Amino acid sequence: MSHQDNKKQILFIFTSASKTLLDNPTGWYLPEAAQPYYTLLPHFHITFASPLGPNPPIDQGSAERYKEEESSAKWLVDPTVKEKLDTALKLSEVNHEDYAAVFYPGGYGPAIDLPTDEANIKICSEFFRAKKPVTAVCHGPCAIVNATDAEGQPIVKGRTVTGISNAEEEIAQKKKDVPFLLEDKLVEKGGNYVKAEKPFDAKVVVDGHLITGQNPASARGVAEELIQLLS
Repeated sequence: MSHQDNKKQILFIFTSASKTLLDNPTGWYLPEAAQPYYTLLPHFHITFASPLGPNPPIDQGSAERYKEEESSAKWLVDPTVKEKLDTALKLSEVNHEDYAAVFYPGGYGPAIDLPTDEANIKICSEFFRAKKPVTAVCHGPCAIVNATDAEGQPIVKGRTVTGISNAEEEIAQKKKDVPFLLEDKLVEKGGNYVKAEKPFDAKVVVDGHLITGQNPASARGVAEELIQLLS
């Protein structure tokens, strides 16, 4: 992963889960990866990883819904993106010292595998303990709920955070597809959960080196805050 310039590296961690608890197809949510990717790309090198490594599954519904959206359309035909997905690292191969920050796109997939994936919990905890930005959007914060700080406390404890709200889950009618509701879990872990006034409006929260976004509309904003934090 050596580069001749001085750009920092950012790690995108994707889900490897392709089915929800109800066996519905899922994966990672296209615009929540594509918008941050192209926002960050001029400033950083970006590496992809997932629990199982290459070709983490895309949520096909999101690919269909957002195929006309600029970043998403670009992503779907971008040969560099395809190569990064084809060669995504396994989380067990990742060394946090190689990266300046970690980002978790959403989708229902991250609610299924990342909360309990031991390699993910370890990596996320290491980033946080090293005071490197831990960033996530929508269901992405599901990946951070079991990460701990140097004292062994949840990284969200006592911190202001957001993520997909119970109201948004209700509207999407997917509550039984996931093992827990993220809003409830963040509160259970001691987080100060906040959300936008209206469902699916953008909401981005920065608390120290933890950056969270509530929903698809918040994806680009999370990346913009990360640029500020690392500049």
